[in-house]
Amino acid sequence: MKLLFAEDDPYVSRSVTALLTRSHYSVDPVSNGYDALTYLTGGDYDACIMDIMMPGMNGDEVVRKARAAGSQVPVIMLTAMGEVEDRINGLDAGADDYLAKPFDGGELLARIRALLRRHESYSPDIVTYGDLTLNRSTFALSCHGKSVSLSNKTFQMMEMLMLSPGRIISVDEFMQHIWGWDSESEINVVWVNISTLRKQLSAMGSETAIKVVRGAGYRLEKTDV
Repeated sequence: MKLLFAEDDPYVSRSVTALLTRSHYSVDPVSNGYDALTYLTGGDYDACIMDIMMPGMNGDEVVRKARAAGSQVPVIMLTAMGEVEDRINGLDAGADDYLAKPFDGGELLARIRALLRRHESYSPDIVTYGDLTLNRSTFALSCHGKSVSLSNKTFQMMEMLMLSPGRIISVDEFMQHIWGWDSESEINVVWVNISTLRKQLSAMGSETAIKVVRGAGYRLEKTDV
């Protein structure tokens, strides 16, 4: 799952980004309203966490403009302002939920999960395809009674493949969805992680394989037995 996090306080941004990353979300952090609007309307996000008070453009205005541009990405508003009128303004601007600062990290994660359940991007904690089972809570990939714990990036790649079995996913799509626009990583990180996943599937004796479609990308397929 890919999240946009708009917050101008460097400490809060680093802390929450670390929390979300540990929870196996891919996060694009931005620190002002202009960047938030650009990313929200141009990126492929499952949800957005938006601070209200930001330089350049406040969160209410960002969400209002994004909705006017056609963005349907669900948004949780964060703010230190706890007045009812402030919450009403944020929700009327197009936000889906509201969380006042200071907040507990566990509550933020619970609200994100609830938000995703209410939108099309939600999928159950247990995903299956062929002989594979992916637990999206424990990040374990299982097959024939064997199980491996996936790293952050390999988990997100396998999640993308298992949620769209048979669909070709390009290297660029992996890069944008998992590493983000501003990543300095080279495209070979995709090849390295695909190689790791293939070795793990082989070690578990899986009859499901990650196939390369030359010049196009990768897809998950059930192999003939």
